[in-house]
Amino acid sequence: MKQVIIAIAAIFLFTTAAFSQNGTVQNAAIPKDAPVDVVVTDFKNNLRANEIIVFKSGANLKEYQGLTDDQGKFTVRLPAGDKYEIFILGFKDSTSYNVLDIPATQGNAYYKNAFKVNIQFQPAKTFVLDDCNFETGKATLEESSYAVLDELVTYLNRKDDEKIEIGGHTDNVGKAASNLSLSLDRANTVRAYLLTKGIDPDRVTAKGYGMTVPIADNRSAEGRAQNRRTEVKILSAD
Repeated sequence: MKQVIIAIAAIFLFTTAAFSQNGTVQNAAIPKDAPVDVVVTDFKNNLRANEIIVFKSGANLKEYQGLTDDQGKFTVRLPAGDKYEIFILGFKDSTSYNVLDIPATQGNAYYKNAFKVNIQFQPAKTFVLDDCNFETGKATLEESSYAVLDELVTYLNRKDDEKIEIGGHTDNVGKAASNLSLSLDRANTVRAYLLTKGIDPDRVTAKGYGMTVPIADNRSAEGRAQNRRTEVKILSAD
């Protein structure tokens, strides 16, 4: 489960005036937006690189985003006079965590110093590849699975310091040994797909768990469907 703490520091307004040759004020020289400095760390204050932070306008739903650098930082400029929902973009996940209010400026006032947004963030260590499906009793991917696997490729290209485990899981229908073998074959199928898309083989391992790690009751069809799954586990970041 993700955990997050966001601290937003207040800043101060400054006033300015730019004059034309005839002495009239030129408001075009006054910035109508505000700088926002973002820092992302985990709960041990380790800087988190390659995290995408999204600011969504409450006025027009327009989105502004930035990607943290090796120091866990980036700067973005946001129009004043709006409130922005803050999202941390994960794998197929962008949960709203807080709101940044940037009041409108008056007259010749403008924002000189940046808003400081400090985010402490602990991402999930495992997630299920929803819509990653196989032919019944086989390790052959259904064509509909390619979309979510391509999204995983995009994620791995962005988080290029992470190593993952692909875990195959089954329900309890059939023999334990057969299910264990099938789950490993399916995990290897997913791994092979990632490798064809250019992911380094050293970054991806495959493991079959068979029916040993259920997450739902196998006595119902719905529960068995949940147990037949492919999971991604974040192993490490180099």
